[in-house]
Amino acid sequence: MQDSILVIRVITVSFLIVLFLGPVIIPLLKRLKVGQSIREEGPKSHLAKSGTPTMGGVLIILGIVISIATSGYYSKEIIVVTFFIVGFGFIGFVDDYIKVVLKRNLGLRAYQKIIGQLIFAVLLAVYGSRFSVNKTILLIPFINTYIDLGVLYIPFTVFVVLGIVNAVNLTDGLDGLNTGVTLIVMAAFSLIANTRISTNEAYQGIAIISASVSGSCLGFLKHNAHPAKVFMGDTGSLALGGAVAAVAVMTNLILVIPIIGGIYFAEALSVIIQVAYFKKTRKRIFKMAPLHHHFEMCGWKETKVVGVFWFITVILAFIGIYFI
Repeated sequence: MQDSILVIRVITVSFLIVLFLGPVIIPLLKRLKVGQSIREEGPKSHLAKSGTPTMGGVLIILGIVISIATSGYYSKEIIVVTFFIVGFGFIGFVDDYIKVVLKRNLGLRAYQKIIGQLIFAVLLAVYGSRFSVNKTILLIPFINTYIDLGVLYIPFTVFVVLGIVNAVNLTDGLDGLNTGVTLIVMAAFSLIANTRISTNEAYQGIAIISASVSGSCLGFLKHNAHPAKVFMGDTGSLALGGAVAAVAVMTNLILVIPIIGGIYFAEALSVIIQVAYFKKTRKRIFKMAPLHHHFEMCGWKETKVVGVFWFITVILAFIGIYFI
């Protein structure tokens, strides 16, 4: 009972923090003129979004940090996951700052982003190999079997963490899309962890921090749903990617991400396929990548794409929960 109360508390606090800080932070971002630049080759409907404040991910991070700081429960799992949320979010913040404040369109160079992400990915993998719930043992979904990766755990986990973080980043392209998908994914992880607290106390911290992320996303959705008043920017998308990756590593449920986080997987895969096919044939499979833009170019309204992707995520979350 006490566990459920803590979960409800952090969801409520993080939600309210983001909800009420929005009207304070968003005007400040406008005054700082940190407006989003819109790609001309993208859907024409997006051109109207040019100048919408970005870097709103600061709100999400504040909601998470404040709700955790006021929860009164500070397990090592909570501290570690929060560290990686802030760490990956900081990389995104620097990238956003260079692009929208210093007006350097490219932001951080690709190798600089990768180095920054790689540092945190290695730290997360090493920590997971020693202190996650099952250390180097991963659950294989559907067949409910465990596999011990041993010495292969760290390089495999580094690769997967980088993939997750960047896949979540790619999902941030439509009003409310990444916010809603991550809300559902983290709610699923909170539910999974909450049902396993009796087997290992570490799950309580995971349930709480996952709930905090969900609450922040719910509050941010008020400002980010169509028509968006603010975008999360790389500050938010990389922070959320760090949250998903860290929780997956700490619960040893990395292999469940392609199920519960199926939308992330599809978005990243669409980009990989598009780039590889274009390099080989000079033709495109999708009208535009990532996948959400393909459906827009096919004539779907932005709100329809977002709604369908949310619905798919809910279905995938139930499948993932049921089969693990």
